[in-house]
Parts: sequence; structure tokens; C-alpha cells
Amino acid sequence: MRIVVRDPAKGQPWAERGAEVTLADLTDLTSMTRALSQVQGAYVVSPQHYNREDLFERAGLIADITARAAVAAEVPRLVALSSVGADRESGTGWIRMNRMFEQRLTEAGVSTIFLRAAYFMENWMPMVGQAMRGGTLPTFLAPPQRPLPMVATVDVGSTAATLLQEERTGTCVVTLSGPKDYAPNDVAAIVSATLEKPVDVAVLPEAEWPKALADAHFSKAALAGFTEMTRGLNCSHIDIKSDPGAVEWAGTTTLERVIVELAQRQR
Repeated sequence: MRIVVRDPAKGQPWAERGAEVTLADLTDLTSMTRALSQVQGAYVVSPQHYNREDLFERAGLIADITARAAVAAEVPRLVALSSVGADRESGTGWIRMNRMFEQRLTEAGVSTIFLRAAYFMENWMPMVGQAMRGGTLPTFLAPPQRPLPMVATVDVGSTAATLLQEERTGTCVVTLSGPKDYAPNDVAAIVSATLEKPVDVAVLPEAEWPKALADAHFSKAALAGFTEMTRGLNCSHIDIKSDPGAVEWAGTTTLERVIVELAQRQR
């Protein structure tokens, strides 16, 4: 198994487990081609730089380099992390970066399974911390009683590993959610049960989003992308079932398990 990292220090734990560690820069064709050479398949991710004003342009560059490197290295197949909503042409904010990733790899003719993950359960971590401190769970998602598909990141990793071992060719889309959908009200109830104290839901109006996200240090472009994406989620424009050609998969990790782990980290 080969692990590709940007920081040598992050590769050390993998090396200790017997993996081959290779350094590469996602914007450098030479190092990426070397990293992908002589592999039977690869799991690729486009990291998103929310502190940059040119985050969409950089995502486009990473997509282009990844596609060109995969072709140059003659990679038989890829599994590429994407997102629900990547089938939509507009109105998706941050998800447009995943759409670019899909488009560049498709145009390059690389056999790729696009793994479109639902809303990450771990996205609730900052809000769980606030609920632990003040008894109120803030949320950008509305209305608070409407369930949404959510998935744990551990299920994303295990699903990608499973898909990578499939010897299929051609391009296809797999959507990944958790074992059930959850509404913000459900999240609050789980947090309440975990903490053994009442927890209320507070839906943040859009005018308060910039202030609520101040600690994240988003660029103006990133904040605009978050806003458009969240609007799309709240009006169901971004919908896990919007692509009729996608194959539906479901993970096994419950939100209850993730919330317990998040709460333990906050203590």
C-alpha cells in the first residue's frame, strides 16, 4: 500500500504500519505522476483551501493535475471523493469544486468511481461543543425538523477502500449516506441524551452566519460558497437522490456513536 502525503511527518504513522510513503504536491504534475505510477488503483481527494480567495481556481488546478497525472501514470482505476449535489450545474457553493474534480477526471477518460458523500456527521463538532457549554445547539440547517442524509467519515474511508478493490472499469457514481437520516432536532436530542441535560436547537438566521463562522477564518470567496451551499441544502436543491443514475450505498455508523465520540473530545 502506498500513501501519498504533503508533509513527511504525517507519513510517519503510516510508515510504521508498513506502508510505502511518497511525497507529492497536488499542484505539481511530476510529483503526482510519480506518486501514481505502477499502482493498481488510487483513492484521490481534492483538499479545499477555505482561507484562500482563489479556492475555486486552485481546486480546478488540482483537478487538472490529478487527471493528467492519472493518465500519464496509466492508473487503471480511481475512486474519487466527491459530494452529493455534484450533479447540479449551479447553486451548490463549495460543491462546485467537487463537480470540477468529477468533470476533469471524466474528460481525461480515467475509469473512476465518484463517491458522493452526504453531509459529514463530524461537521457537528463545533456545535456540539457549544451545546456542552451553553445548552443550545446552533445550526445553519433549516427547518430543524427536516431530516437530511448524513454520513460518518469512517464510513467514507471504508467504502472507498471497498470500492477501490472492485475490478470494474468505466465511470460511475456512488452516493453514500448513513444508516438513517437525521434532523437538527434529532442531533439535539442525541446530544441531550449523551450529556444527560436539556439541549435546545437554535437555527441561525443567514445574517448571523458570517459572525458565527468568524473563528473558521474563511476567505470572502469561501464564505460566499458556504452560504450558497447551505441555501441549497435548506431548499433541497442539493439532494442525494437528484442523480437517477447514481448507485446508493449506506454506511453503518450511527450519529449517536459519532456524537458520543465528539462529546468525549470536548471534555
